[in-house]
Amino acid sequence: MRTDSSPRRWVDFAEIDNVRDLGGLPVPGGVTRFGVVYRASTPQHLTADDLVLLTGRVGLRTLIDLRNPDEVEREGYGLLTGADVRLVNLPVRKAAATTVTPTDLVPDAKHYDLVALYRELLDGSVESVLTAVRTITDTDHHSVVFHCAAGKDRTGVLAAVLLDAVGVPAEVIAADYALSGERMARVRARLDALPSYHGLPPVRTGILAVEPAVMIEFLERLRADHGGAAGWLRAHGLGDRELADLRRALVEN
Repeated sequence: MRTDSSPRRWVDFAEIDNVRDLGGLPVPGGVTRFGVVYRASTPQHLTADDLVLLTGRVGLRTLIDLRNPDEVEREGYGLLTGADVRLVNLPVRKAAATTVTPTDLVPDAKHYDLVALYRELLDGSVESVLTAVRTITDTDHHSVVFHCAAGKDRTGVLAAVLLDAVGVPAEVIAADYALSGERMARVRARLDALPSYHGLPPVRTGILAVEPAVMIEFLERLRADHGGAAGWLRAHGLGDRELADLRRALVEN
């Protein structure tokens, strides 16, 4: 089973990279809805035309920013500041990361343990993930775009939780995660020019590696420890009614 990587999922902007709709993915008894939730890299360089596309065709009402407050303060939102869009900062970070320096955001090890990183990010961001899920269950907030810097790691963790919780198969989630590799060269060039992220390793190495096996292992460990994303969410306070609401929001039967 493979993810739908057709052009319908990608949304191309002049100055925002790695944006795609989480619709069109198979679940038991249905498929994820188009036009509800999108994942993206950082949007602060968007042009006036990009803003029109975001608030028009994409229908953006709520932007969930997974960056750390330090990043938000340094990098901002560009033309989204003052737009008729709800901006929500829900940082996804390790439990010990109360303040973050630019060098903390750019791990440069040649071989970086992304599975361990993703587990640490999830464990350190319980309230952010729960709030993001509850935001997405509320149709008044749609459409929702969530993003970090590259749109791969912190964004990938939240996407995995959302999709696994509604029954998207692990191999499909991993294939969606791997699609970021198609845009990573452009993402890297943009981020490396910013003070917060300067010094990124080459594409496909270290923190910029995009291997579906990483996401498969992350999900396998989540299932082993909690029975999957739904079990993790329940264990941290999300109710069955809220999980049902999430499925109604994301799944078209």
